[in-house]
Amino acid sequence: MSGDMTVKEAGRRGGRVVKERYGSGFYSQIGKKGGEAVAEQRGAEFYSQIGKKGGDTVKERHGAEFYAEIGKKGGTAVREKHGSDYYSEIGRKGGKAIKKK
Repeated sequence: MSGDMTVKEAGRRGGRVVKERYGSGFYSQIGKKGGEAVAEQRGAEFYSQIGKKGGDTVKERHGAEFYAEIGKKGGTAVREKHGSDYYSEIGRKGGKAIKKK
């Protein structure tokens, strides 16, 4: 049975076919619909609850320092992509938005 494919391979193959047929934006559309349906059924706070559970699990596995490390990596990546002036620029935009309220 060397011609058999794994579930993972079949899923990947099916995903490619769907992407070719409907475009990559299709996944965003169905994801949004699914998210709205879940929020309707379980309430919007459901996402807060599962997010907290996930965060607690990550903290247990990797320790609280993990968040500092990934935050630093993310900040470095943003600075390399947009330049160091980017932070002051978005800070000004945020300040203006708050003043408008």
